[in-house]
Amino acid sequence: MKIVVIGGSGLIGSQLVNKLTQLGHEVIAASPATGVNTITGEGLAETLKDTDVVVDVANSPSFEDAAVMEFFKTSGKNLLAAEIVAGVKHHIALSVVGTNRLQESGYFRAKQAQEDLIKASGIPYSIVHSTQFFEFLGGIIAPATEGEIVRLSPALFQPIASADVATAVAEVALGAPINGILEIGGPDKVSLAALAQKYLDKNNDSRKVVADTNARYYGVLLNDQMLVPGDDAKIFKIDFENWYVNQPKKA
Repeated sequence: MKIVVIGGSGLIGSQLVNKLTQLGHEVIAASPATGVNTITGEGLAETLKDTDVVVDVANSPSFEDAAVMEFFKTSGKNLLAAEIVAGVKHHIALSVVGTNRLQESGYFRAKQAQEDLIKASGIPYSIVHSTQFFEFLGGIIAPATEGEIVRLSPALFQPIASADVATAVAEVALGAPINGILEIGGPDKVSLAALAQKYLDKNNDSRKVVADTNARYYGVLLNDQMLVPGDDAKIFKIDFENWYVNQPKKA
């Protein structure tokens, strides 16, 4: 089977390409670096020729409201139009648990727009809603930091290892289209603020996390339901401790 992975050189994409290649499939890692640009349309027609499955795990380079909306709308329209011409049989997109509940955020409004384009395209599809990755903890902490204080919401979330995300997306890519949404998450519901403090402590980082119910997450005030998956979600096994000890050591 020929599978094209849009964003194939990124955190999820690179792992996905490796998994699918090891399973014997013809896999193309598509990105601007390999001459495939979903914003300009460059390389799409040639790359998608005779393709069975497209997996879109690309992310916007900017999270500014207008820029991220432009990215997902333009990329989505160009990609889906090229897939229709090529006769692609299954489109998979990676999105976020709670996207429909986080519409106060420009980023999540853009992700919702991406999902709406997919649903309206007529192409058989599967949308994978993942919880936040453990790998994103540093990126969540950074903008919440003022001096030595980090202000984060104590709301619950259920983070997942990127390796488990790649496994889930690979399974979906090799199955029949869901024509709906699959939710995935890690094994434990934890406080965002509490896990951030644990992460800092393990990295011998002196910053202290203050649990602040008024702290915003990508512009959204959180509650305990917004970032956790539903009861029918597929739950994976890698927890924070196992993820942390298996991270590449920093030089």
